[in-house]
Amino acid sequence: MTNTFVSSIEAVNAAIQNHNPFTNDGIVKEQDVWGKGFPDVATLNAHASNKVFEAIEFVRTSQSSQDKVTSIAITAQKGVGKTHILSRIRHHLEKKGGALFVYAGGNNYTDLNLVKYQFQQTLANSLSKTGSQKVMQWQEIATAMAHEGRSDNSPTPEELVKKFDQVYANSLAQNKNLMNALQKQVLKNKPNADPYILRAILWTLSETQATFAIQWLSGKELAKYNADELGLPNPNKTNQDREAEALRNIQQIVNLVSFYNPVVICFDEIEVLNSSTEDGYPTASIIANFVKILHDTLENSELSQGVVILTVMLSEMWRDNVNSLLGGTPDRISKYTQRKPLELKNLNGDSIVELVTAWLQEYYSSKNLIPPHPLYPFEESKLREYGKVSKPSVREALRWCADNFKIYEEPLPSDPFDRFELALKRESEADIGDYLENSELIADAIYFGFGTLKGKILEGVMIEEVTNDVQPKTYYVKYINFKIIGNENGKKLKIGVAVIQSSQVTLTAGLKWLIDYEKYDLTRGCLVRSQSKTKQINNNSSASKLLDELVLKRGGEHVDLIEEQIRPLIAILAVYQKRRNYQLTEEEIFDIISKNKITFNNLLLREILSEPSGNMPQINEDEEDKELINILLDTPTPPPIRSETEDSDHLSKLFS
Repeated sequence: MTNTFVSSIEAVNAAIQNHNPFTNDGIVKEQDVWGKGFPDVATLNAHASNKVFEAIEFVRTSQSSQDKVTSIAITAQKGVGKTHILSRIRHHLEKKGGALFVYAGGNNYTDLNLVKYQFQQTLANSLSKTGSQKVMQWQEIATAMAHEGRSDNSPTPEELVKKFDQVYANSLAQNKNLMNALQKQVLKNKPNADPYILRAILWTLSETQATFAIQWLSGKELAKYNADELGLPNPNKTNQDREAEALRNIQQIVNLVSFYNPVVICFDEIEVLNSSTEDGYPTASIIANFVKILHDTLENSELSQGVVILTVMLSEMWRDNVNSLLGGTPDRISKYTQRKPLELKNLNGDSIVELVTAWLQEYYSSKNLIPPHPLYPFEESKLREYGKVSKPSVREALRWCADNFKIYEEPLPSDPFDRFELALKRESEADIGDYLENSELIADAIYFGFGTLKGKILEGVMIEEVTNDVQPKTYYVKYINFKIIGNENGKKLKIGVAVIQSSQVTLTAGLKWLIDYEKYDLTRGCLVRSQSKTKQINNNSSASKLLDELVLKRGGEHVDLIEEQIRPLIAILAVYQKRRNYQLTEEEIFDIISKNKITFNNLLLREILSEPSGNMPQINEDEEDKELINILLDTPTPPPIRSETEDSDHLSKLFS
């Protein structure tokens, strides 16, 4: 975070006390894989995710049919970030494209006697998730199928989905069937494809029929009406029948979709305890055997862009269960790395700092806060020491962060004056950004300063009242910030104060208010503005002429805004506004300010009250008001008007 402005420490601390972002321990679930997920540190275990991206490119470009299917095993201890790696891969593919993503979590297999049928359901469900082109992955494939052999100016998947139902309805109105025409066209390019699976994939382009098409692709039975409307067979089958047919359906689906894009299939949480098979084998063995079958089945099929199978498991599960399986199973589970799993690493001093920085950056951004430093309230040295000594897993580190995400504040002194002194020191040292450009903050600080002087005589003026209720009011703008009402040598004094650090346009408008003594019931107008900014005023500008009238003709004054004089007033205002945090009452603050003459001796407040000198500030003699010209000429160019074209043929309408 490089911003010069930092949020108030009270706001940051209040957020920390109200919400701990580390309380979920970083447990990544299936919804995190498909949803937004957790903050990612791209360098953490990058060797694993980079190897997967490398494998995707390998199968995509390989000319050998045996290399079109490869596999990688990823192992780690609990909490190191196995599912997190899959989430990273998924989000990378969603953002950059390059492959379709299928996630098969262990909880999806409730009956290991039906593992193939349940994977068919998982496959259909995963491809219904949004891909890299802002539509379902099914719809990306359906668009590619329909586009094949057509011109490059065909609509995007998003455009095609939006127009499909309308064009389909128009075709039926003219006794023509768009879906039959599409199916016929695609079958010319894919004569070996299952025509019904192909037809169901094309139906995912319909916003009204996609749900039913995906249900059919998952192997489930449809209502007769829906099946007839889609033109799909719908026999009544048992789960055992569906299990027997599932592997062929999976092969057909993967054959079709992988022709257009590589497919990444991820098996996760295979250590989950599900209902065992009739033979009593555990989940890990069943899934490992299914991965072998899937590998062998797909290797002998007509793949074009290739398939990468990932299997994620605990290190001891690979060592004690999977690696000892017979029939070449381990070789097929980790083919790309020659039977050597990719082992994920625990955190160290550097990586834990990166991890916590990423989590806190997202946390503070969501709260619209900028902390004192990116790791606040943690200390970098302590984080590094914890990572170096403990070498925790990601989950252990996040639990440690959850336990230590606290504010440690030193106890406040018992004496009110000591508390005030501590508060004033803190607020004087606080980074409040470029405050000299903040006219409103400056005006509030000066107003508060005069408020502490009511009833006192300063520069020969008895201060009777300070009010920001300047009449007459307007609904849209207010240039006179407040009035000081007092008595000077028996005469009523009403000083209108305007703090204007902004442009000459605002300055010109504000000066018009300040010189209108009659309208705003003033006896004197006072402009507070940095001399360096006043020098920028053009000699012949409207602002220069109005300032001349204020000082020379109306007896008003221009007071130079000096940083050393306004900064203490801003600090005092901050102490007052945060008095509860410092356990101070309003009476205690005013009493301390009065006894120590903090505002009484402030040179800026004295200068505003003192008799005007009648001297004009230095003005720039440049005759051109460049700022006004820039405002005038800075006109945005209107966007071009887009035209639309129409085509009478139904297929042409769809793809134009």
